Amino acid sequence: MRLVTAQAADGRRLPGALLPGGDRLVDLSAVPGVLGAAGLRGRLGTLDDLLRLGPAALDVARRLVADVARGAGDHPVLARADVRLLAPVTPGTYWCIGYNYRGHQVVDDPVHPDVFVKTAGAVTGPEGPVLLPRTAVEIDYEAELAVVIGRPAHEVAEADALAHVAGYTITDDVSARDWQRHGSQWVLGKSFATFGPLGPVLVTADEVPDPQALAVTARLNGEVTMRSSTAAMIAGVARLVSYLSQVVTLQPGDVIATGTPQKLPEVLDRGPRWLRDGDLVEITIGDLGTLSHRFAPGPEAPRLDAAGPG
Repeated sequence: MRLVTAQAADGRRLPGALLPGGDRLVDLSAVPGVLGAAGLRGRLGTLDDLLRLGPAALDVARRLVADVARGAGDHPVLARADVRLLAPVTPGTYWCIGYNYRGHQVVDDPVHPDVFVKTAGAVTGPEGPVLLPRTAVEIDYEAELAVVIGRPAHEVAEADALAHVAGYTITDDVSARDWQRHGSQWVLGKSFATFGPLGPVLVTADEVPDPQALAVTARLNGEVTMRSSTAAMIAGVARLVSYLSQVVTLQPGDVIATGTPQKLPEVLDRGPRWLRDGDLVEITIGDLGTLSHRFAPGPEAPRLDAAGPG
């Protein structure tokens, strides 16, 4: 399934599944057999709500979507043009992995993954702009496969780790390189508002038999600037899920951004090219779709030395 969190014209949020062709989506906010089995009433507001009900709920949704696709039943279907796609999930924790592609500033494979976090407040949907902050200049982009956890994972073996993955989406780990250099930790440089565009869809794990066999391409204003494959990852998806779970309990909806490939040599030879108003970044990974987003000036922030109220 290709799952989304959408906002309808009346402002209502809902989880949905795109039908073949992508121009219609099944409303999964009130799936027969799911809410009742979970002892719930009312409606689900987001894909996070559906994931928290567990793999069985996804199985029910999968059967429903298959029925609708072949014209059976009268479950609500919305036109894709009538909804706005939001970030598929809002992660409780947004994990990031640095230097995880061979050729990206590493000579020898590290023993352990280089882990940091991006605050959840940075997450934004696939259809709005990424805002350029007034207090940072060196804004860069990164093309990354994002892993979405589907069921709790704690101290899981690498051989069992993929069973805890709900699916995959695309993210741009937008980064303020100047703020990254303020200290040894990268969190501030990664966590400006909208610096975590996510989407456009979550493709369920059953449709991605090998997450280490996906082509990764990034374009800046139409020019290909990255071209690689998830086969070049140092720590693959199963390794990352297992490794993180040795310390924390990964929860449904949590995201692991798996690292970015290096830019192409001809792009690097030109030197840094920081993002500007109007720039368009497009990231395509395998058959997951394309995450496209423009960059625009953020709202004027108050001066740090401005007098406070009173």
